[in-house]
Amino acid sequence: MKITFLAPHVRIAGGVRAILAYADRLAGRGHDVTLVVPAPSRVRAAWRNVRGVGPDWVPELRARVHWVGRWTPEALAQGDVVVATAWQSAAAVAAAPAQCGAKFYFVQHYESLYHGAPDAVDATYRLPLRKIVISTWLRDLLRERFGSPAEVLVTPVDPELFHPTPTAVASRPRVLMLHHEYAWKGVADGLEAVARVRRRVPALRLVGFGVKPPAEGMPYDEFHRSPPQGRLAAVYSSCGIYLCPSWDEGLGMPSMEAMACGAALVTYDNGGCRDYARDGETALVARRRDVADLAAKLERVVVNEPLRGRLAAAGMRFVTTAFVWDRAVRRLEEIFGVR
Repeated sequence: MKITFLAPHVRIAGGVRAILAYADRLAGRGHDVTLVVPAPSRVRAAWRNVRGVGPDWVPELRARVHWVGRWTPEALAQGDVVVATAWQSAAAVAAAPAQCGAKFYFVQHYESLYHGAPDAVDATYRLPLRKIVISTWLRDLLRERFGSPAEVLVTPVDPELFHPTPTAVASRPRVLMLHHEYAWKGVADGLEAVARVRRRVPALRLVGFGVKPPAEGMPYDEFHRSPPQGRLAAVYSSCGIYLCPSWDEGLGMPSMEAMACGAALVTYDNGGCRDYARDGETALVARRRDVADLAAKLERVVVNEPLRGRLAAAGMRFVTTAFVWDRAVRRLEEIFGVR
């Protein structure tokens, strides 16, 4: 089968990682897979676009990369399947000639919330494209707001990258949180929740990680700037608790990765987490944007070691068995029409 993905870039960021992982694994199963990527010439020159060389976390990317100035129907080759992977690429896929193949839209967030003009983004969900979504929250949202059915395909965690890693036993409780500049990632809420718990548990330590360092004076006790993929498991494993204060997530891969590494998850009910964060079973789930509830849930996990251990064990077992890459790729093949 000849499959074309329209990818916004090839950096290891956000949902692009899932797109590249699917492209690589589909190519490994014998499909002819191309990633069509818009980029200026200077970016193309920096990319090691040699067959067999790719991102450091996919050292031998088996899908080819085809660079274009911008997405247009004319830039798409004949094939069996063509997939939009962001709202900006949906119109090009919808306008593609029939010989490009069956038309799909791989939706990884409700992008109208934070990415692009809401009316323009919402219009893409009404296009005559078959929708694939990464969470039941997104499926329900597309059905209720746009009358559009969608197939759910939860993105799995890569067990080769994310698994418990031996670390020194910490004498003080450690909480890990992603630091991000987007307000909707809820960093301010997370910091406030940690501050409230520290009033009761002064020994609590906050560990952060992210692409950019925090502003001076932010209360991280330790910060990991852009840790390479091979180091992330050690960062996750070094903390017994992962705190996710995001207001909304299409799925929430860092939470799942932390769970796979043995951390107990405390999270807002951000939509996407509902596929893996079951309150009291695999995580503690606070009401969305309720800092007091988030702090209360965090304190419970900090002071109750048996609860923390039970949630961590159940969470790790669930995310590593319910969502598996081989099954996900086979299911994607079925959705695409492979018999």
